[in-house]
Amino acid sequence: MKATTWAGRNKVEVRDVPDPSILNSRDAIVRITSTAICGSDLHLLDGYVPTMQDGDVMGHEFMGEVVEVGPGVEAGRLRVGDRVVVPFPIACGVCAACAAELYSCCENSNPNAGVAEKMFGHPTAGIFGYSHLTGGFAGGQAEYARVPFADFGPLKVDGDLSDEQVLFLSDILPTGYMGAQMCDIRPTDVVAVWGAGPVGQLAMDSARLLGAAQVIAIDREPYRLRMAEDAGHTTVDFSEVDIRSALLELTGGRGPDKCIDAVGLEATHGSAHIHVYDRIKQAVRAETDRPHALRQAILACRNGGVVSVIGVYTGLVDKFPAGAWMNRSLTLRTGQCHVQRYMKPLLKRIERRELDPTRIITHTLPLDEAPHGYNIFKRKRDNCEKIVLKP
Repeated sequence: MKATTWAGRNKVEVRDVPDPSILNSRDAIVRITSTAICGSDLHLLDGYVPTMQDGDVMGHEFMGEVVEVGPGVEAGRLRVGDRVVVPFPIACGVCAACAAELYSCCENSNPNAGVAEKMFGHPTAGIFGYSHLTGGFAGGQAEYARVPFADFGPLKVDGDLSDEQVLFLSDILPTGYMGAQMCDIRPTDVVAVWGAGPVGQLAMDSARLLGAAQVIAIDREPYRLRMAEDAGHTTVDFSEVDIRSALLELTGGRGPDKCIDAVGLEATHGSAHIHVYDRIKQAVRAETDRPHALRQAILACRNGGVVSVIGVYTGLVDKFPAGAWMNRSLTLRTGQCHVQRYMKPLLKRIERRELDPTRIITHTLPLDEAPHGYNIFKRKRDNCEKIVLKP
C-alpha cells in the first residue's frame, strides 16, 4: 500500500510499504477514506520529537471503513463494513487511567512505555504515527491502518454526514473543545486564544459554544485572522502590537479571564532578546521547546484566571514564569486530549449544526501529494489552514 513516511528531518515521502495485518485479537484493519495533516505532525517533520525512524508512517487523524476484525472484537461493537473515526490516542479501555477517562494516559497501549517514562517521568498512551516514544505505531496517512483495541476506540458514524464533517473528531475538534472546557467558562468571560491554526480555531468555536462573552484570536497570519474574524471572533495581530498591552486594552485593564495556548513548542515569536535566548539554548541542546505563547498567556491572564494548554510540548522549557503563576493564583491545566471522552458528545453537536469543523478546511489533496501538503502547511503558503488527504 501507499503511505506517507518520515524520511529524515524536513522530509516526507509517499512510499510503498507492507499492508497492515491483524497482530492482536482486539485489532481491526481500516481502509482509510480520509486523513489529515496535523500541526503536531510538523513537530515530527522539524525533528523536535525524538525516536522517529526512516520509513515510519505518519498521521494520527484518520477515518474509514473496517475491512477486517480480530477474533477478540465482539461483533456488536465493531463489524466489517462499519464506518469509523479513529481517535489518535490508543486506549485499552480497562486500565486505571481509562477508568478515569484519562485515555491519553492509558497504561497498556504503549509498548515503549519505558522510553516514555524516561522522558516524562511516567509513561503515556500509544499514539498513531507519532514516533517510537509513543509506541512506534504506523499512522493513518496511508491506504490502510491497523487499529489496536478496536473494540473500544473507534467511533461508528452512521447517517449521511460527510467525512469532512466528522474527520476531525479524531483529534483537533476534541482537542480544541477540551482546551475550552478546561477553562470553566462563565457567561461573562473573555477568552484569549494564542494561535489561529486549526486547533486554535476550533478552541475558539468551542469557547463561544460554551458561553464565553468574547473570544480573542491571537496570530500574525492575515488569512488565519480573517478566518477567525469571519467566525465572529475578535482578532489581535501580534506582529503589530504588544500582546499584553492589547489584551489589557480589550479587557478594561484586567486581562483575559481565560487563556488558551494552542501553539506549543514551536512558537516562533516572543520578545527579541528572549527569542534569541531560546534559539541559542535549543542549538546547544539545553532546551527543547520554545514556550513564547505559554509565557505570554501566563503573564496576560487576569489574577485568579485559568491558562489552558493544548499546544504540544515535548521536553524542557526555560524561563517559565513560575512567580506569576503562583503569586497571582493562576490555574494551569493541560494534557494530550482524551479524545474518546468527547467523540460521541461532539458528534451530536455536529449533527445539531452547533459546530461546523469543515470551515477550517482549505485544501483537499490526493495522498500522493502529501509532501506538497506538508510544504505549504509548514510554510503557510496558499493560505493553507487545514489539509485533508484522500488515499
